[in-house]
Formats: sequence, structure tokens, C-alpha cells
Amino acid sequence: MAHFYISEELLGAAVGDTVTIAGPEARHAVTVSRVTVGDPIVVGNGSGLVVGGTVTATEPQQLTLTATSVDEVAPASPAVFLAQALAKGDRDESAVQAATELGVDGVIPWAAQRSIVKWEGPKLRKGHDRWSAIVREASKQSLRPWLPDVAPLVSTKQLAALAEHSRMLVLDPAASNPLSAVMADGRDIVLVVGPEGGISSGEIDVLVGRGAEVVRLGDTVLRTSTAGPAALAVLNVALSRW
Repeated sequence: MAHFYISEELLGAAVGDTVTIAGPEARHAVTVSRVTVGDPIVVGNGSGLVVGGTVTATEPQQLTLTATSVDEVAPASPAVFLAQALAKGDRDESAVQAATELGVDGVIPWAAQRSIVKWEGPKLRKGHDRWSAIVREASKQSLRPWLPDVAPLVSTKQLAALAEHSRMLVLDPAASNPLSAVMADGRDIVLVVGPEGGISSGEIDVLVGRGAEVVRLGDTVLRTSTAGPAALAVLNVALSRW
């Protein structure tokens, strides 16, 4: 399988064109992955453009390829976003990584009432940068044409406001309506996953009050690192993505 790299500077190409990649991605390809002349390679810009080709030249900070395929991939519709509560033990990061590999269109870090981890002060920027790096690497691993967006940290009130313009599905093991019974209606979906201690009744009231629906995955209680990816798998089938 060809190596896949993301270069946001890639604006367009046609079969037969010479494409040059510079910067950190080129350095990683040449010095870490040991890409050499003649190797197959795939480059995307994170916005739907994917160029495949053969490496024709390498330098420490740059590599060149001849395009043998060019694809423009439209964004998924409806889009699916994961609102993941901050969680301890890197469980939120595990959820973000798996969700990216499963095709989520964006992730929303949520400061839930029972979140033990707090993004405050310098940790706010550090946490966001960490999630962005995880999303980028998981997108490369899974050869995703579109790079999911990492939204700014939201409060419960800010999260609830998103229910006015999208379909918000809140995972709760006590809910009576199963996620598998949810029928797509064309609206973008925001999937809400709570922290280790679950979503408080007050938070559910706030979300439902703005139009969110409470759903369950099954009869068992999943970890916060597992619930989101499992729910995304269900939605992928319901939306005919799989």
C-alpha cells in the first residue's frame, strides 16, 4: 500500500503533472518513512483532493512525484460530528482516534459536568493541539480524503445550541429508544458522548430542552472511549456509508 501524506498546500493537479511536497510532511516521508525514487505515494490536501503517483526526486525537505491519478472526493452528507466529553486516562484521545478512522467529519471537545480532565489555561491550547495531531495522524493511517475539524472546547450550554441546526443524539444507557432504530432525515448529526461518570440529568435536560434526542446503544454500559466509535459504526450502516 502506498504511503499517504497530507499537504494543505496542494491545490490541484492533473494526471501527468509534477507535484512537489515540502515542509514537515516531506521531511517525514524522506527521513522517517524512507520514501525513495520509484516508490508509490498518495497525497491529499485534507479537503477532498487526492493525488496518487510515483516519487521522482527526494530531498531532506522536499519530494516530487508524477501524478498517475487525481480524485476529487465530495464531503459526506449528512455530516456526522462527535461531541466527546473530556475524559481521564487518554480515553477521550482513544475515542477521537478511532472515530477519525471510522469516518467522523468533525470532533467537538466538551467540558462536561463530570469531566475530571480540565482544559484550562495553557492546557486549553495543548489539549486542542493534541486532538488535532491525533486526528491528522489517524486520517493519514486510514487514507481519508477529508481531514476532520477539531472544534473549540464547548460548555454544555454551547453544545446544546448546536441542536437547533443539527440532529443531536445523546448516548445514555438508560434511554428507551435504541440508536439502531434512528432513521436518517438528511440533517447533520451531532453524537454526544459523556465522560466516565456519565452525563448528568441536568445536562440531559439542557440538551433535550434544545431538541436533542436521547438514545442507547444496547444493554451494556460502554467506556467513554468505546461508546462513540461503536455508535459511529451503527450510524455508518444507517447512513449507507458502509
